[in-house]
Amino acid sequence: MQLRNITVAGGGVLGSQIAFQTAFKGFPVNLYDISEDAMAKAKQRIESLKPQYQRYLGASQQELDAASSRIRYFTDLAQAVANADLVIEAVPEVVDIKMDFYTKLGQVAPAKTVFATNSSTLLPSQFADATGRPDKFLALHFANEIWIHNTAEVMRHPRTDEQVFRAVMEFARAIGMVPLPLHKEQPGYILNSLLVPFLEAAQFLWVNEVADPETIDKTWMIATGAPEGPFAILDVVGIRTAYNIAAGKAQAGGDAGYERLAAKLKAMMDQGKLGRESGEGFYKYPNPAFAQPDFIKA
Repeated sequence: MQLRNITVAGGGVLGSQIAFQTAFKGFPVNLYDISEDAMAKAKQRIESLKPQYQRYLGASQQELDAASSRIRYFTDLAQAVANADLVIEAVPEVVDIKMDFYTKLGQVAPAKTVFATNSSTLLPSQFADATGRPDKFLALHFANEIWIHNTAEVMRHPRTDEQVFRAVMEFARAIGMVPLPLHKEQPGYILNSLLVPFLEAAQFLWVNEVADPETIDKTWMIATGAPEGPFAILDVVGIRTAYNIAAGKAQAGGDAGYERLAAKLKAMMDQGKLGRESGEGFYKYPNPAFAQPDFIKA
């Protein structure tokens, strides 16, 4: 099974990264999003990635232009997946949105097409029946800043076909990732099983007014030698994603702590503070306080 023609559904922070990385490695990519406005933002995100590829990977302008030429943009789902071997879903981390997307995708995608979710916390088995092809469905989770943090967690569910699992592993390797096989479903996979509790612990210190984000980050950086603290990481992840996770947990469990957290994150979003993508989240960019030489000095 060869996965050559790739569609990425969702041009947000990570979806745009997946699309560009895949095109950079020589694959034709169709990028789908729901509106012209969303697509315009996706194009801006992709343009903003090019300096990072020059800085970190030494990419030439010719290589970057070639990658751009391999990406086509669609707001019609049927057209976007008409010849897809693999669809990578990167739509918002909301169960109802994903369920609706897979129901529609299953109706228009060719029978050959493999579906992969890039969900950060949700399990593929939650959506397997909605796809109409549970044997051709699994999770393919990337870390943010994909060109540096090149992990690809490939997680099957009980009905995923072995050939599909292996094909997605090979695809991940072909686009420059380190494929990490998960043979059993795990909420949060490997990375987020470690990362999400860490980020939530920091957020609750903030929500409960124990300390402000800079103090929390400073504590972590000084004590562990890490280059960034949890709130700097949250700015990369994106405030919208953090809000969706908190709001989902608040709705599922009626937890007052998650409700307060979701409310504070929603207030940031209402102010246009979405993280690095908007130029401000917990820090202001391009010169955030945590990156200044005196941030962790006495």
